[in-house]
Amino acid sequence: MKILGLDVGEKRIGVAKVDSSTRIAVPIGFIDVDGTEWAELARLASLNNTTFFVLGLPRSNEGNETAQSVYVRNFAKALVEKVPGAKVRFQDESLTSVVAEERLKSRQKNYEKGDIDAEAAAIILQDFIETFSEKSVPEPEDTNLIKKEVDKVKMKTRKVTKWVSGVAILLVLALIATGVALAIREQRRKERAEYYAEIEAGMKAEVFSFTILPGETIMDVKKKLLELGYSAEEIEAAFNAQYDYSFLAGRPEGASLEGYLFGETHEFYKGETVENILREYLGLMGKVIEENNLEARYGERGLTLFEGITLASVVQKEAKTPDQPTVAQVFLSRIASGIPLGSDVTVSYAVDLVDPNREIYNNNYDALRIESCYNTRYHTGFPCGPISNPGLSALLAVAEPTDTEYLYFLTGDDGLMYYSYTESEHNQNIHAHCQELCNTQL
Repeated sequence: MKILGLDVGEKRIGVAKVDSSTRIAVPIGFIDVDGTEWAELARLASLNNTTFFVLGLPRSNEGNETAQSVYVRNFAKALVEKVPGAKVRFQDESLTSVVAEERLKSRQKNYEKGDIDAEAAAIILQDFIETFSEKSVPEPEDTNLIKKEVDKVKMKTRKVTKWVSGVAILLVLALIATGVALAIREQRRKERAEYYAEIEAGMKAEVFSFTILPGETIMDVKKKLLELGYSAEEIEAAFNAQYDYSFLAGRPEGASLEGYLFGETHEFYKGETVENILREYLGLMGKVIEENNLEARYGERGLTLFEGITLASVVQKEAKTPDQPTVAQVFLSRIASGIPLGSDVTVSYAVDLVDPNREIYNNNYDALRIESCYNTRYHTGFPCGPISNPGLSALLAVAEPTDTEYLYFLTGDDGLMYYSYTESEHNQNIHAHCQELCNTQL
């Protein structure tokens, strides 16, 4: 079972996650409280396949609830109303943010206030998961342990205090029970502090972050996995495995996973298989496709899901986010007109597949003439598959391109995009704005 932990503040909400099978809470970031927090919490719940939230409930040093406790309880009510199916539990906490900041300071790395909130959420969640079972949620204090200590005191008291009245005995027992409870609480506080120190030291060895950036290719991902110590054999086996996701069904036979590993940073435990790592990114891609209704939106433009993702992968490599919808329009217009896409990034991908070190195709003249279904300088229509793993902006750009009629574009030496309607105008833009970049080796 996966659980999300929240350190709720009036400006930010720290977020952590834990799997009940591994029982190590990990900070995953923070959310600004600006009206979008409910949608973001719903998104995180969906991504992590959970509706279970643990909220830190502030208490004073004396163990009493505070004004902030009321705020958190009201937040919990709203969470249940706004996130479908949300289940909420509270975990008492005091000075958690102070401990969190001390942790971050000890790492000797720069951090922001939001990082403190995320770390605090991890502490809260770790407190909770220590005593959590999927059948029940125990009380914050171990009342049975207190009862045993009180019973011991009762036995000793009966032997030496028979002359004390019943009322006096009850009073003494009450005082002793209170002392035992406070002693147990203090002992547990010390044990938790030591435990967190051990966890902090151990997590660096047990957990690692893995990032796939928008625009990276399978070749890039494999290289990163090799650098982490995975064998080439395990990596190849994982990429060639069969994955049962409905959105993969429309690919041509023999197609790779290129284009379907959605760019994101995830944390994994050491020893995680490559196949499970890939499943994390594939699963996220499936959620992005579903939440943005991409298959239907691409269909409205006459594209299959595979074609839409393929085109988005080219757009991702060709343009920065603000220009992606217009670049998508250019490509869609060229496809509709039967004009080759003419994309150099597809040519570069074709060369990378057979000659990544440019030992054969060591000049643009030869590269642009490579015989490949990815060479859109010569072949009309789409390349034979995605050439990168596109990010959300590129995927949406193909779904909602700009309402323009350009047929050409280029990125100038100044980093700006220049569009044109005719080949003559395009050549003028090359002469005026692209003397260096347009001659860069592919």
